[in-house]
Amino acid sequence: MEYLTLEKKTELENELVALMTVRRKEVADALEYAKSLGDLSENAEYNQAREDQTACEDRIIHIQEVLKNVVVSDALKSNKIHVGSIILAQKKGDKETKEFTLVGGEEADSFTNKISNESPLGSALLGKDKGDEVLVSTPKGDVIYKVISFK
Repeated sequence: MEYLTLEKKTELENELVALMTVRRKEVADALEYAKSLGDLSENAEYNQAREDQTACEDRIIHIQEVLKNVVVSDALKSNKIHVGSIILAQKKGDKETKEFTLVGGEEADSFTNKISNESPLGSALLGKDKGDEVLVSTPKGDVIYKVISFK
């Protein structure tokens, strides 16, 4: 099961359509052009087009698998922390709080504080409530976070 926000699901659906229509045609055209250049054994354009074709097809398969098993997190209703929750937490020993958005693995992005529900911190926060503390094992040792609030 893959958890996504509605926005990410729509983004993946749009990407899939673009890959299956526009990108596949671009790659097919590039392959035809490369074949027209002659000897395929030493044809860099042909090799690149084949690599592009493989990457395109791999991405199509990946997106189809994600969408086949998707649960839209925006639709989840819970009075506990769940995928889609925006969490304000404080690491024990720190004065500052940190805000995280709990997302599925496909959307995780440390630069925007979107943490995966499968990460050590994300899985520890799932199902917790305001005031709860969670113990997270990290390579640098165990860390305790306290849930200040969430929505």
